[in-house]
Amino acid sequence: MNYKKIIQQTKELAAQAAFILPHDVKYLLEFACHQEKNQKIKTALGLILENAEIAAKGKLAICQDTGLPVLFIEAGKDVKLTTRILAAIRQGVEEGYADNFLRPSSVAPLTRGKSTYAATEFHIDFNPDMEGLKVTILPKGFGSENKSRLKMFNPTADLGEIENFIVESVRLAGPDSCPPFFVGVGIGSTSDGALFLAKKALLEHADRMNEFELEILHSINKLGIGVMGLGGVTALSVKIKEAPTHIAGLPVAVNISCHALRRASAVIDL
Repeated sequence: MNYKKIIQQTKELAAQAAFILPHDVKYLLEFACHQEKNQKIKTALGLILENAEIAAKGKLAICQDTGLPVLFIEAGKDVKLTTRILAAIRQGVEEGYADNFLRPSSVAPLTRGKSTYAATEFHIDFNPDMEGLKVTILPKGFGSENKSRLKMFNPTADLGEIENFIVESVRLAGPDSCPPFFVGVGIGSTSDGALFLAKKALLEHADRMNEFELEILHSINKLGIGVMGLGGVTALSVKIKEAPTHIAGLPVAVNISCHALRRASAVIDL
C-alpha cells in the first residue's frame, strides 16, 4: 500500500476544493449574473465570479473562512478500508491546509484555545456497484453552517408545511450567510440522520432540480434577500435527499451553503 501517494492525492484534493469552484456552482453564478437586470446586483455577482477566477489562477483560498473539512468516503467492492488508510487521508487533508496557507479553524468546543488543522469529519459508506475508494471533501464554512435547522414534524405534515419551514430557514439566515445560497435539505431518517442528509444533498448536481425543488427555490427567491442583501436572487439551487423514517416521525433538516459551495472528489489510488 502506497500511503505516501494517498496523502499526496488527498492533499491535492483539499487544495482543489479551497481554490476552484465546481463547474455546476460556477455555471449557476454565471447564469444569475447574466440574467440580472439591476446593475448593483449584477456588479456584486460579477465580483463574486472575479474573486473565484483570481482564486483559481493564483491558487488562493476562495474565502477567508476555509471551513471545517467534511469528508465523504465511499469504498467500492473489494476495497479493504483500514484505519491506516483513514489516517493517511486525514494527514493529507491537514497537510493540504497547512502547506497552502489555509486558515486553521478547528478549536475545542468549550475551552476553545489555539486553532489548529486537527478536525476532519468523516462519513463512510460502502458501494458494491463501484470500484476503488472515492473521497469527497466539503469544506464547510460556519457563516452558513451556523444557520442549520432541524424540525421534527408530525408524520401528517404536508408538503406545504415542509416548504414553509425550508423557506423560513433561508429567511432567518438572511444576508449574513453570504447569499446567493445553495440549500441542502434532508427529509427522513432520524434527527441526526436528517442533518447528515441535508449536508450530503450539497454534493448533488446543483443545476439539476426536480419539480418540488424548483418550487421551493421559486418561493425562496420571492424573499428578495439577494446577494449582499441587495435583493434579487437569494438562492441558486435547492437539493433534497430522503431516507426512510419511523412511522411516528418526519424529521426535516436544512443545511445552507454560501455562494462559495466548495467541494471536490477523486478516486484515490490504493
